[in-house]
This record gives sequence, C-alpha cells and structure tokens, in this order.
Amino acid sequence: MTFLVIIAFGGIALLTIPQYKEQSNKYHEQRLERKQSQLQRSISYVFQNTPMGLNEAELDSVFKEKIFQIADVQNVNFSIYSLDGRLLNSTLLDTVNNKINDSILIKLNQTKELNIIQKTTVNNVQYRSSYSLIFDNFSNPIWILNLPYFDDDNLNSYELNSFITIFGQVYFLILIFAILFSYLISVYITKSLSEIGKKIKQTRLGKTNTKIQIKARSKEVNILVESYNKMVGMLNDSVKKLSKSNKEQAWREMAKQVAHEIKNPLTPMRLSIQSFQKNFDKNDSQIENKLDEFIKTLIQQIDTMSTIASAFSNFAEMPAQEGGKINIIETTGLALKIFKEKHIIFDSEFKDIQVGIDRTQMVRIITNLIKNAVEACESLDDPLIQVNIKKKKKNVLIHITDNGVGIPLEIRNKIFEPNFTTKTSGMGLGLGMVKNIVSSYDGTISFKSKINSGTSFLISFPIYSD
Repeated sequence: MTFLVIIAFGGIALLTIPQYKEQSNKYHEQRLERKQSQLQRSISYVFQNTPMGLNEAELDSVFKEKIFQIADVQNVNFSIYSLDGRLLNSTLLDTVNNKINDSILIKLNQTKELNIIQKTTVNNVQYRSSYSLIFDNFSNPIWILNLPYFDDDNLNSYELNSFITIFGQVYFLILIFAILFSYLISVYITKSLSEIGKKIKQTRLGKTNTKIQIKARSKEVNILVESYNKMVGMLNDSVKKLSKSNKEQAWREMAKQVAHEIKNPLTPMRLSIQSFQKNFDKNDSQIENKLDEFIKTLIQQIDTMSTIASAFSNFAEMPAQEGGKINIIETTGLALKIFKEKHIIFDSEFKDIQVGIDRTQMVRIITNLIKNAVEACESLDDPLIQVNIKKKKKNVLIHITDNGVGIPLEIRNKIFEPNFTTKTSGMGLGLGMVKNIVSSYDGTISFKSKINSGTSFLISFPIYSD
C-alpha cells in the first residue's frame, strides 16, 4: 500500500509538470495574440481618424506622434517596419533590429494575412517576436508590425512550486497514514498468524492439543483457523484411540509380566512347604533349626512378592504431577547423599536453578538413574559416575555419566519400555517410570552409550519463570 502511494505521487508529479509547461506555453501564445490584436485595432483606429489621401511620408509623420500614445495606452512596446523590412518607428529604447530577417519577409509576402511568430532563447529565457502586416483604410498592406514578447514564467513557476509543495505535503500525510494503517493491519493479521504458528509448533501427537480461539476479520485467516481446528479435532480423536489401544496393550503385557514374576517366588514357597510337610518329625532334635530355616525361606519369598507389588504400584500411580518449584541443584545433591559410593561426583557452577517439578519425583528420577549407573560399574576396578547440571538458554540440563559396561545396541530402543529389564529379578519399571515423570513435567530424556566405555543420560527441564 505504501509503495502504491509513492508510485502514485511520482506519477502525478511527472504528469503535472509537463502539463503546467504546456499550459504556460498556451498562455503566452494567447497573450501575445491578444496584445497584437489590440495594437492592430489601435493602429486601425488612427487610420480611421487620419485624413484620406496622405502619402507614405505623411503617414509616417502622423504615426511618429501617435506610436508612443498607443504604446502607453496598451502598455506594450513595438516597432513598425516598412514592407521591405527597414525600421521606421519604435518605442523600444534598445535591442531593436534595424531590419527584419529576409526569411520573415518571404513568409509575409507569400501569405498576406499570415502572422509570423519567431522564437529565440537567450540565457534559458524564451523570447517571441510577432510579425504581422498593417493595412490602410483600403486594405492595402502598408507597414509591418513587430511586437516583441518575453515569456515571464515567474507566476506560473510560483504556482507550480506552490502546487508541488502542497501536493507533496498532502501526499506526505497520506504516506504517513498509509504506513501507520499498513502497520496496524499487518500487526492485526500477523497477530492471528503468530497465534496460529504458535499453536502449530505446540501440536504434539502424544498429547491433547487445544484449538485456536480467535475470530479474525480476514476470511482467509478464518479459513486457516477453521482448517487447523478441524485437523486438531481429528488428531485428538486419533490420539485418544491410539492411546487407548496402547494402554490396553501395555496393561496386557504388564499383566503377563506380573503373573510371571509372582509365579517365581510361589514355586519355591510351594516346594518348601511340601518338603517341610513330608519331612516334618516333631521328635527330630533339629526341628527348631529346620523350622527357622523354613520360616526364613518363606519370609524371603514373601518380601520378593512385596517388592514386585510395590514396584507395580509405584508405576501405576505415574504421573502424579504436583505443583510448586524446587532448587534443582539442592534437590539433586540431597538425592545423591543416600549413596555411599565415593566414585559419585556431583558438579555444577550454579547454586540455584528453579524448576517447576515436585521434589519427590525429582528424587525418584535421580535415584533410579544413579542406581543403574552404580550397577553398571560394579565389575570395574576404577568406577566413575559424574553428575553435572548446566543451563542452556531457557532450559536446565542434567548429565549423568558412568564408565560402566554400556548398553547393548540391540536393546537400546527398549530400555524405556515399562516391562523391559535385563536383570534376573524385578519388574523393569525404573527407566519407564523415569521417562513418565520427565515427560509429565514437559521435560525430555535421552542417552548415549558405548560398549565397555559407559553411558550418559541427558535430562532437560524448562527453567521456572514467574
């Protein structure tokens, strides 16, 4: 819009200046014609009041007296030449030619009624000279009238400059208005588009996405909003169906794993009871020792079942998201104090980084990852576990690195599955629970691992802002 205003201003200026020059030229032509006509009428009036039958010399004598009177009345200076081009009389004090140019005489002789205009330019100023025949009372040509004229464009130039100035001021105001209007329109339109872009960036397959609640005046933007909202509705429906299907499949797998884990301690419990029943002899001198051993075996298997039940219960409760914020540096340090291993090193150049996460959940994350790192380093002579916390833009990064045995390549894509484990006991819920907690607080977790060189986990959380 602003560009069009500038183009329009330039176009009008380019058209106006030549038009003004054309009008000025026509004005001078018409003005010269009027002055010439007035002089011819005044000279004709003198002829009408002059006695008939005067010769050329007597007429010259008469006009020597009248020529200055005519010049004063008409407020112009002029010259009179003979038909052969000689100067007879003139009211001009200087810059008068004593003889007319031969080409002018030829043109006048060819057509008796012709009015000849000669144009000359001196110092960028245009001069006009009008040559016309003077007729006596019998319509016979007797003299040649020369009327010099100077193109005075001061008034026209002033009017043109005034017009361009006013025109420029008006267009400057229009330009300012156009810029402001364009800015407001762009802000209004881009506000809607920014909101749409923000929502599109926030769109995720694994969560419920919100629709855009704006009413734009632009038809095209409204169509875009409606299309996005329709897509979000379809995506949310698909996510719900997929989530439901995944949950059902996960719980079926979980039930199989729970049943398998519970059967493991039940089998030795059954065998122990049957063996105790078969070999029970109340007169046996070692009956008390055997009874103690039998009870310890049952208690151990019951504890194993209790551990399985607790692990399953803890995972089923996730994510239990609590509000509030914590100093992640302090909380991580406290979580590491429960481990007695001297090869665990905690380092951070910051004293306080606030993160919006429940303290208990953060402790569970650190505890699970450090426990796995400790177990990965058990067979090493010189184990090392490093915990480092840094800032990156608007996020806090937690690095947990060990120099353990590493994670085999074939199982790396399964370690966050809730029922996956490489251990001979337990539910394999640790890393699945960690990923659940991290995701519930808008965080991410990833890892890198190399066989016999170690594993590094990276957790990222958004820094808390009021």
